[in-house]
Amino acid sequence: MNPKDLAPFLDLANHHANATFADIENICDKVKKYGFNAVFVNQCFVPFAKKIMGPEGKVGTVVSFPLGQDSPEIKIAAAKAAAINGADELDISLNVGLIKEGQWDESLAEMQNIVREVKAVDQKKIVKFILETGYLTDDEIKKTSVLILQSGADFVKTNSGMGPRGVIVKDVELIKEATEGKIKIKVAGGVDTFAEAMALINAGASRIGTSRAVEIITS
Repeated sequence: MNPKDLAPFLDLANHHANATFADIENICDKVKKYGFNAVFVNQCFVPFAKKIMGPEGKVGTVVSFPLGQDSPEIKIAAAKAAAINGADELDISLNVGLIKEGQWDESLAEMQNIVREVKAVDQKKIVKFILETGYLTDDEIKKTSVLILQSGADFVKTNSGMGPRGVIVKDVELIKEATEGKIKIKVAGGVDTFAEAMALINAGASRIGTSRAVEIITS
């Protein structure tokens, strides 16, 4: 694979607190120019980005990001609102505290409720749950990945890019092993070069979230 062939695997993101409408228009233009999979923006920009991208372009957003510790009711409402407002893909931060406490039933129920509400808006909406692997042991990564698969979500996402570390190849290997390759994997956090991206894809990732998508395919 050469760098330009990598474009469909990449989501170009801007989740900065100081993002402006001009910034969002700029990354939308880059997604269309280079053929990236989707533009990822904060929820307030979803309708704006959707208008720029048009009916064929994909817009993603984040929910309860990056902490994941909103109440379940707020997370469900936010995910549903994002779907209604036009988000095609939703990356949703899990409550890592529930995972660390071993509250597996509670974590799974939260995920199932979110998936149900989003898919009720449109079955084609893509739901991803973010593990934040830097906080988790290997066993916790594997156990939670299985729960994400059981929830009906479309992807396991490794990191928010705002946690204690970014993705490493071992994260992908653990998720793939635990789920027997039955769910797609998105990686994020510190993926800045073509070589890093390819190492993760070769390990089993099928999507990469990054703010440096242009640099990855042009450097």
